[in-house]
Amino acid sequence: MYQPPTAHVIDPSTGHLSAATGRYEKRLSDLAGLYEDAQAFETLKVEDPDRIVYVVHEVRPQQASGDLIFGTTWMQPGRVGREFFMTRGHIHATGNRPETYYGESGEGVMLLESPEGETRVLEIRPRVMVYVPPMWIHRSVNTGPQPLVMSFCYPSDSGQDYGIIERSGGMAKRIVAGPEGWAAVDNAAYRPRTRAEIDAVLATAA
Repeated sequence: MYQPPTAHVIDPSTGHLSAATGRYEKRLSDLAGLYEDAQAFETLKVEDPDRIVYVVHEVRPQQASGDLIFGTTWMQPGRVGREFFMTRGHIHATGNRPETYYGESGEGVMLLESPEGETRVLEIRPRVMVYVPPMWIHRSVNTGPQPLVMSFCYPSDSGQDYGIIERSGGMAKRIVAGPEGWAAVDNAAYRPRTRAEIDAVLATAA
């Protein structure tokens, strides 16, 4: 009648999650269009097209409303031009679903953006929990010299919309190497969303 409880062990150095029900990885060749320096991206892709940028282990007990999806993200250190390695980023397809990220090892930032283009950047490191509120687009960036490992959790009926970033030419800010380690700079290719596009995002709330 009831779903059985489970326990899962996280390896903070590799991101391996015991008894995961799913795993996927993104290689450099999967991430075309994310980075500012297209020539640097093509050079790296030719040198090592199968280079893994990040790996996700996850558990999806149910897809029904009221349950949770949880797992880990392991991210390689590296840069494309001046930009650090990053995830594709997304907003939840049901936009008013939140998410948490907990730093297991390494260091990085969570780049967040509202539908209107307001930006927040939160650092993440071991024992730091980042809360991503409803309606915020978010992307993880590894700004350190070692792999960044995070555990995450979000409602199982959230879904993901990855296209919202691509449709705007990327996020409003890029995370680049700077004198203090990293800096958030304007994305010259960014196209602010129209009022109709913003309203369409807000309308996904359930």
